[in-house]
Amino acid sequence: MEIKKLQKLTSNPSIHWGQNGYSTDTIYSVSSIEFGGTFEFIIKEKTLSYSKNWETDSEDIEELNTIIEKDHSFGAFDKGELQGWIIGEHRTWNNSFYIENLLVNEKYRRQGIGIMLIKNVIKEARKLMCRVIELETQNTNYPAIQFYRRMGFNITGVNTRLYNNSEEIALFMTLDIE
Repeated sequence: MEIKKLQKLTSNPSIHWGQNGYSTDTIYSVSSIEFGGTFEFIIKEKTLSYSKNWETDSEDIEELNTIIEKDHSFGAFDKGELQGWIIGEHRTWNNSFYIENLLVNEKYRRQGIGIMLIKNVIKEARKLMCRVIELETQNTNYPAIQFYRRMGFNITGVNTRLYNNSEEIALFMTLDIE
């Protein structure tokens, strides 16, 4: 597997990558308390089966290409064929690196490709002298949250109203760059 800078996507390889989504038996339950001028979120693991699938359509590819053009995204290639990507950008306004999308072909998952892609983003963020790497995922995407935690990310924010689906809450995760 070769990791290299990602160039503009001229087609949508993800339509051949199998499941575009996740299934889990555990989610993070998020509750909040507001009382006497204080506001507190409580996040805890909850046993609950949850599945989500989505399609990456041509409009999504156009949006991703807008970020890829900034030249901070990487692809995982096997025999010259794209099998995964991490799409991110340097946000100069707050000196951060933002991961917009991480996706690996289903038949290549659990082989360390996600780790290789994250490590390349960490190198890129250090080269750009970013202070943090940020991303957002759903409280229901337990496998992704556990993966990011293993990579050193911490939950640093919550948005209870980001998604149309009221079961999903946005969790923001951050990795400090040293």
